[in-house]
Order: sequence, then C-alpha cells, then structure tokens
Amino acid sequence: MQFKVPQFIDIEDKIFGPFTFKQFIYLAGGGGICFVLYKALPIYIAIIAILPVAGLSLALTFYRYNNRPFIVVMESAFKHFFKNKMFLWKKRPEETRQSEPKTAETQKESTYTPEPTLTGSKLKELSWSLDILEMKKK
Repeated sequence: MQFKVPQFIDIEDKIFGPFTFKQFIYLAGGGGICFVLYKALPIYIAIIAILPVAGLSLALTFYRYNNRPFIVVMESAFKHFFKNKMFLWKKRPEETRQSEPKTAETQKESTYTPEPTLTGSKLKELSWSLDILEMKKK
C-alpha cells in the first residue's frame, strides 16, 4: 500500500497576493500603527515615531537572517537578554578549599563515579534480540 507524503511542508501558503497570512498581518499592523501616529501627532514628531515602526514592520515581513524569520531572531534576543544566565562553574578561593578538613565520607563521595557495565550475558541477550528482530522483518 502506498501513501502520499506531503512535500514542502515548511513553505507557507500565499493567501493575500504574494504575502502569507503572517506577512500580511505584519504589514497591515505596521501600516495601521503608522496611520494612527500620522493622524495623532504633529508631522515632525510623527515621522520620528513612524520610521522605527515601519522599519520593524518591514523587517518582520521580509527580512530573513540565516534563512530564519526575523521574529525568531527577535524572540531569541529577548530570551537571551531577559532570562537568567546559568553559570556552570564557579571557582572557589584557594584558602576556603584548603581549610576544609576532608573526612573519609567526603573523600569517598568525591572519588566514587559509577560507570555502567555491560556483562557478557547482557551482550549476548542484546545480540540475540537484534537478530530475532531482523528475522521478523524479512
């Protein structure tokens, strides 16, 4: 039995002329905000306010960075700047490390690292189960 697999699933449909739905919303929203600013503010202040809004609207609509939409880049930038940063390692000063007495328990905990082992019998069971699965497929 054959099935049809959808092709080009990463390409959005063009709904409003040459624009996708998202692109149309970005353009219409930016244009609407620019129109409201133009009507509400004096012309010299409106131009200063309209330029960034129009630029952001056009960037959201058309600009792609590393073949990814600009909204994804903006989202990543906001996450980077406003989330807590995770520090993986912080070096302690030498004097505090040397002053701590090491007991047998702390020494045992620091040197013990369990490693998974694969015994011969487990390896044979795994090999046998893989062989059986291959035979069932044929």
